[in-house]
Amino acid sequence: MRSYFLAGLTGQSGAGKSTVSRVFSELGAKIIDADAIVRELYVPCSPCVTAVAAAFGSDCLLENGGINRKVLAERAFSSPASTALLGRIVHPFVTARFFELLRGCSGLVVYDAPQLFESGADIICDCVIAVTADRDVRISRIRERDCINEEQAEARVKAQLDEEFFRSKADFIIENNGGTDSLRQSAAEVFRTIVNGVK
Repeated sequence: MRSYFLAGLTGQSGAGKSTVSRVFSELGAKIIDADAIVRELYVPCSPCVTAVAAAFGSDCLLENGGINRKVLAERAFSSPASTALLGRIVHPFVTARFFELLRGCSGLVVYDAPQLFESGADIICDCVIAVTADRDVRISRIRERDCINEEQAEARVKAQLDEEFFRSKADFIIENNGGTDSLRQSAAEVFRTIVNGVK
């Protein structure tokens, strides 16, 4: 019998998932961050990097053999098909590393994964939390965060699953159209509900 309860945390880009993840960490959850795993996998000349470059072009690489994340993002988020292709390449590497990190965990474990559903990892989660926000709000946040123009931000939004998909698949929805204080409060409420349900 395993000693952990696994919650999947996901949401569209710009919705505020990273802030929710920080709140859960502050409250005592063990966080496994899929984006951090990807950064770990994107070391120069790794098998994952080699596979990505084969699909998206060798000019996606830096001089040291690592990934040029800006160039890759432009190509991978240019269409839903390109986004799906990147996922099919990277997800197996990420999932394998995720299970390594999960080994030996106990208590509430949160898998912070933007592509939780696309990778199929939702099926191993005891519950799923989705962070949502209005489209215009997300586009504004993406532009500010990544220093890109509106057209580029729009492309990233279009390449992702729509909000209704997240709402239909998640056990908990955290809406984030307001400020950080409101988001942190909503995240803490969901955390308490999950913890109290596990006890």
